[in-house]
Amino acid sequence: MEKKNDGRSLLMLVLSMFIFGTIGIFRRFIPLPSSVIALARGLIGALAIGLLMLLRRQKFARDAVRGQLGRLVLSGALLGINWILLFESYQYTSVAVATLCYYMAPILVILVSPLALRERLTLRKLCFVLLALIGMLLVSGVLRAEGGGDYRGVLFGLGAAAFYACVVLLNKRIVGVPSYDKTVVQLFTAAIVLVPYVLLTENITAMEWTPFSALMLVTVGILHTAVTYALYFGSMDGLRAQTVALFSYIDPIVAILLSAFFLREPMTALQIVGTVLVLFATIGSELLGEERRSKQKEK
Repeated sequence: MEKKNDGRSLLMLVLSMFIFGTIGIFRRFIPLPSSVIALARGLIGALAIGLLMLLRRQKFARDAVRGQLGRLVLSGALLGINWILLFESYQYTSVAVATLCYYMAPILVILVSPLALRERLTLRKLCFVLLALIGMLLVSGVLRAEGGGDYRGVLFGLGAAAFYACVVLLNKRIVGVPSYDKTVVQLFTAAIVLVPYVLLTENITAMEWTPFSALMLVTVGILHTAVTYALYFGSMDGLRAQTVALFSYIDPIVAILLSAFFLREPMTALQIVGTVLVLFATIGSELLGEERRSKQKEK
């Protein structure tokens, strides 16, 4: 029997995607390499959630975590590797091409979920996937880009997408672990994976720090990492993997809209059309899917 999406979980997912989409605004005020920001996100996020659990006197679910420790550590490591590959993609190709490659991840999740999670892939769902992909193609601006860099950037972007898809699919198999406990382990593991990468690629002693940039970094670590990943990972228990994949497209759409309104970065007609297509694909897929399931129940 196909799993029904939970309304509360869907709200948590949508909220997490919206918050994820605002990180670009804060990123503009942090004059540090992306890998360093990612490392700080993992550490600050894990510490923030751990502190919140202490303040709420919420005990760490040791038995539950121990039972799923292998999957938790693996998913955290995959998350860290995903960040690294995405950063490398930006170095070898344009942001548009890297974004397009990275957001192949939801497509991969939806296509693999029938085999990995036994979720049914209908023709209607597949059409919405293709519509979302076309929308992202328009939004990314790759169609008007004059050369997107060499093939290494494309490969790194697709690699990041593959690892992100693995994180989503693996999290669907992590059951019985509270969202806070799950997030702490995964973020801390991601940070540990990033430590050697940062030490090998960045000169930490030469970086400039200001009180304002430190404040922005802490905000990103708490709001965009601790809070958002707790919502994101917590929503997965009540949603189908295909739903999580499709609604992931809300993140880049929010980022582009905010950059247009707040940073005054221009949006082309094609980007506006792409935004509409992606939103229609994500929302329409769920609304029509729920309508179909309701009719089946009535029968």
